[in-house]
Formats: sequence, C-alpha cells, structure tokens
Amino acid sequence: MIQPPETDTTMQNIRNIAIIAHVDHGKTTLVDEIIKQAKIFRSNQEMHECFLDSNELERERGITILSKNISVNYKGVKINVIDTQGHSDFGGQVERVLNMADGVLLLVDSAEGPLPQTRFVLQKALQLHLKPIVFINKIDRPDARPQEVLNEVFDLFIDLDADDEQLDFPVLYGSGKNGWATRDAKEIENLQDYIQNKPKSILPLMDAILEYIPAPEMREGPEQIQVSTLDYNDFVGRIGIGRVHRGTLKTGDPLVQIKHDGSTSPVKIKQLFVFEGIGRKEVDHVDCGDLCAMVGIENLDIGDTIADAEHPEALPPIAVDEPTLSMTFRVNDSPFFGQEGKFISSRHIRERLHKETQRDPALHVEETENGDSFKVSGRGVLHLAILIETMRREGFELTISKPQVITKEIDGVKNEPIEELTVDVPDSSAGKVIELVGQKRGEMRKME
Repeated sequence: MIQPPETDTTMQNIRNIAIIAHVDHGKTTLVDEIIKQAKIFRSNQEMHECFLDSNELERERGITILSKNISVNYKGVKINVIDTQGHSDFGGQVERVLNMADGVLLLVDSAEGPLPQTRFVLQKALQLHLKPIVFINKIDRPDARPQEVLNEVFDLFIDLDADDEQLDFPVLYGSGKNGWATRDAKEIENLQDYIQNKPKSILPLMDAILEYIPAPEMREGPEQIQVSTLDYNDFVGRIGIGRVHRGTLKTGDPLVQIKHDGSTSPVKIKQLFVFEGIGRKEVDHVDCGDLCAMVGIENLDIGDTIADAEHPEALPPIAVDEPTLSMTFRVNDSPFFGQEGKFISSRHIRERLHKETQRDPALHVEETENGDSFKVSGRGVLHLAILIETMRREGFELTISKPQVITKEIDGVKNEPIEELTVDVPDSSAGKVIELVGQKRGEMRKME
C-alpha cells in the first residue's frame, strides 16, 4: 500500500498529471484504485466504486461529466491527478484542464485500442508538449491484444506529429479494476501465472509518474494564475480553478482580473483552497506550479488571468468551444401542468438555467420575446440531455423542443457543425447502419 508522507510537500515536490482516454476505457476506475491504495480514506470511512463519478447521472451512465481533481502524496511528492471526460460533448473541458498539467496518462483498452476520442484529446496534449505515459488497461480481458494495441498507439503518435521525446514514452500494462500495474511486458505473456504468484499493486504506475512526469517549472516574480475551470456554490458564487503559473498567490493581496478583451478590474481573493486527497484544504498562499481554487472574485470566466496589480500581465487566452445544438425550454402549458414537478414557473426555470451557465461556460441561454421560453445552446445532444435529466430530478417541470443544429455564416457561405462517426458492426448489419446514417444526411468517408 502507498504510505502517505509525514512531511508537507515543497514547491519542487509536485506533479500535475491528467488522465485521458476514450469513453469506458476505465480511467475513473483506475483513479479509484489509486485513491484506495493511497489510503486517502480513514479506516472508518466508506469507499464506494467510481468515487470521482459522484454525480448520480455519472454513476448511472458510467461516464464522467464533470472534471475532478484529487491529490495523492507518494514518497514525499504531491501528485495532482485530474480525471477528465471521455465523451466529445464535454471535450471543451478536457482541453482546458490540460493547461493545468505537465504530463498525461493515456489509458487505452487492451482489446479496443485507441478510438476517435483518444485521438482528439491526445492531439491536444501533444500540441501542448505534455509528457505522455501509456497505460494499456484491462489486460486480463479474454480478447486482450496488448502488443497490437501498443503498435496502434505508436502509429497514432506518429500520425499526430509527436516529437522524438514524446515518442519515447514509457508503457505499463495492468488492470485498473483489479488494482495492479507492471512495466515488464514479459510478465503478461503468462498472465494467469503472474496474477496468481506475484504481489499486485498500482505502485509501478506511481513510480513511473515520479520518474517521467516533469515537476512544474518554478517561476519567480509577480503572481499570475489563469482560470481553467469553474465551479459554483450557492453561498460563495463562482469558484475559479487554475494553476499558479508564476510567483506565490496569497489571499488579501491587491490583484487585477484581466478579461478576454484586455479590460482590467481590481480584485481580492477571499479564500484559497488546494486539493488534498479527495477534498479541498483552505490555505493562505499557493506556490508556483500547484493547483488551487479561488473564492471571492465576481464575474469570473474561463481564460481570465488573475495577476499582480502592479504588473498586470495576461496569459494567452483559452478558447471555449462554441455550441452546436440548441433547444427551446419553456413553461409546461399542457393539460397535465403541475403534476410532475414542483418548480413550474418561468422564474424558476430562468433562475436554474442562469445558475447552470455560472458552472458551465459551454452552455448558452438566451431569453425569447414571450418571456416564457428560453433558447438553450450546448455542445451536443448528450450535453443538453444531461441538463434536462438533472433538472427533472431536481423537480423542475418544463416542455422542450427537438434539437436544432446551429448554423453559422463564414465568408458568405452557410456552414453547420459536423461530427465524425465510427461504427463497428458485423458485415450483415453494415447495410442497415449505412441506411440509418444516410437518413441523417451522413456522408461515408471510409469502409473497411
């Protein structure tokens, strides 16, 4: 088991790593094992499965919807682990959290290999020059093909123009569900013998993170931090989460908030939190390279820079993905009005949608002329479906329209967003799939 150190971590003793993978390749389960083996829970606390997928809908659907942060202390080093989403509707968050990391753990299913979402997120990570570690997961599956999958991953790296240093990535094999990892490919050739006779732990993965993921660069000077993700609390409002890029951030210091358009306004941070275990710990300062949450700054947005008042320097802006679909949310005026929910007025719906935009910058809400309906725009069908189901469970009653694709005029030509679809089916079903996609005006690019 991983033993937590007795002393606090220093500035050099930090690693920031993001976990990226396709949907259902097991990243949240792997993080659960790290939590268990790091003994983050006391003996009298209950540890349930998929701890990071704490949202009820996340558990039911088996997907990560909201990006989460935990920290683990191992061999005197604080490892900030960022669990990211695998579904493309939440891809905008993935890009932003990569800005907080120095390396990525690429998780690939030992049978399925790298899939389209793996490619999308990995490309972003390589462009940011993050150091990768590859973990071939679910190695104990009956249809596992680790060597072929490793070759596919290597081909993907070359295809994405990885540099020589990134191509020299370390590889681990293991099972996140059963909590073990190994760096020795020969061990898994006789897998059953290895599983039965060797002590199993996730330690080799933790050692690889310390060895291969670089420590954050120490930058002395006036403080500077950029908001990468947002949280929201009814008591304190928007909470900005980001990484300290330079200097030491302190509560009460005179600071300025620099917006996308270059405008500045004086601000003060009321509370600072760092990530400790599965929770947050309040502190009075955060050192360069560490991740933190800031409370007390109104109108925070993704990409805002918080800088020293005397040296207001902005960091490069972070783009937020534009919506692709819109739906109309309106008051229920059917004969069954008031039978399904307790929040039924336009005021209730307006307040709830406004609250959601505080937390999710990829969601846009516009009021319509009649005042009883709202145009809600999001990244995709799943993005909006999650919001609708969450509101329904909270007791909101509303009617919704069918989704409409958002078009945009570029150089006088009408454009609409497109999505790449990959379908794996037996030959006998291919005709039906082609027919269904054709009804949606799909265009076939490749069939093999």
